[in-house]
Formats: sequence, structure tokens, C-alpha cells
Amino acid sequence: MIFNQISDMINMGLVVIDEDLKVHFWNRWMALHSGIEPEKIVGQNLFDFFPNLNDPKFLRNCRSVFAFGNFAFFSQKLHRYLFPFLPAYSDKARFDYMQQSCTMGPIRDEEKNIRYIFLSVNDVTEVVNYEEQLIEMNRKDVLTGIFNRRFFAQKIQEEFVRSRRHNRPLSLIMIDIDHFKLINDRYGHQVGDEALKAFSTRVLKRIRKTDVFARYGGEEFACLLPETSGSSALVLAQDLCRIIAEENWICRDVKLQMTISIGIAERQPDMADSDALLKKADDALYEAKSGRNQAILYD
Repeated sequence: MIFNQISDMINMGLVVIDEDLKVHFWNRWMALHSGIEPEKIVGQNLFDFFPNLNDPKFLRNCRSVFAFGNFAFFSQKLHRYLFPFLPAYSDKARFDYMQQSCTMGPIRDEEKNIRYIFLSVNDVTEVVNYEEQLIEMNRKDVLTGIFNRRFFAQKIQEEFVRSRRHNRPLSLIMIDIDHFKLINDRYGHQVGDEALKAFSTRVLKRIRKTDVFARYGGEEFACLLPETSGSSALVLAQDLCRIIAEENWICRDVKLQMTISIGIAERQPDMADSDALLKKADDALYEAKSGRNQAILYD
């Protein structure tokens, strides 16, 4: 009686099953999140209600607990969840199901024989959501919402290694907004900030999801193009120059005219590392800025 009262008060799921997977205990938390009352599931096979649990990993852990009396853990990072419960309302946008951390352990009788195993279910959705938000924040530029320079530096190293290992094309474009300082000086930084955000949004609409677009610093941006030759990157860059120049930019009720300069480089077999690719793209950008509103492919 005391155990039942306590188990119904704690903020976690508790299930007790025997070696045949028959349910012997189902606490209030499990009933609340599953919609299955104890009187309906107790005495029944767990798999009849949750067929997704009938997999080798779960069964192997059950057998191990009964055979050796050890504990088994189901990490959220590996399994996400065991029971497909809906998350709290605030977490639905990020997760389809409640994220869970689960533990399985033995229950012994007076003769120390293992008669049952218990399964505890902890809702860790809020924690995981917070962790993923932190990861996302560390990857993103605060102003524009695109990737930041730190994350870009990591990705260009990874993609450079992958491109070289598999002998696949990889191109990089470096973008600078022409005379951006004049916008800040003439209209103020609030207008300048809005212009940077609007520019970033427009570029994102033109590139692929597999491309890595980042704010590299100030009004300078970088875009990594996996599986893309230098000639194809040049076509994209020229298109971006045209799109930006033709766009009617209105930021905080101020009508702006913007153009961009772009430098492009493709990974070459003799490049030692990603720094070499960056150097070539930066050299091409320097040349492009001498004329403005143009794209230059490093020769």
C-alpha cells in the first residue's frame, strides 16, 4: 500500500514485468502518459500494448537482467525513447515523442531469486531540448540566424577532408557587401543590422540545404558548396550578384541599394588543408572588390 502511494506520487514511470513480459505493476505516471489504466494492462503482455519494444536490444537486456541480476540502461542519446508518449505541449515543435532515459533492474524474492524486473522511465525532454538549443546557439550568428564563423571553421575542415578522401569537388565562395560601411554611416546601425538579416535570408532562399552559409565577420559571408565544381560555383555566384543588385531592399522604411563582390575557389589536389582553400577564395574576393558587383573564380 505504501509503495503504491509513493510510486503514484513520483514524477517518473514505473513498470514491473515478469520473465514472460507480463505486466505486474503500472504506476499512475505511466497511466497518465499512455492513456492505459493499470487494470487494463496489468496481467497482460507488455508487447501487446507496445509492439515497438519487441526488438532484439530490449529482449537482450531483459534476459541479461534475469540471468545475471545486472542493471540495463537505455540512454536517450542512443534510443530517444522506449514508450511513444507525446511530449509536453511546449516541446512538440522539436520532438514528436517524449525523450526518455530508462533503467531496467532486478527485483528479488526472499530467497534472492530474481522474480521480476522493474523499468523506470524518466522524461528528459526538457533537458534535451535545452541542450539542443544551446548547441544551436553555439552554431548560429546572433544577428542573422545563419551559421557563425566558429561552426563554419569546423565544417570546412570536415568537408575538405571528405572531399579529398573521396575525390569529390568542393567549392567555397566568399561574399562581401559592397560599401556596407556607408549604409551604417548614413542610416545607422539599426538599418545596417536589418540589411544584414534581410541579405542572409535572401541568400538562404537561393542556395541548397546542403550548402553551409555563415557570417564570417561584419559584412563578410562565406558559403561552402559540397559536390560543386568551381564553374558551377561561379554560375551561382553570378546569379547571387544579379539577385542582390535587383532586389528592392527596404529596411526600417529606408530604401537601399546593395551589391556584392564574390570570390570563388575550388579545392585542388595540391591544397594541403582547408586554409589553402580559404586563402584562394579570399584572394579572388580581393580581386572582385576592386571592381565591385562581380564574381571572380580563382584561376
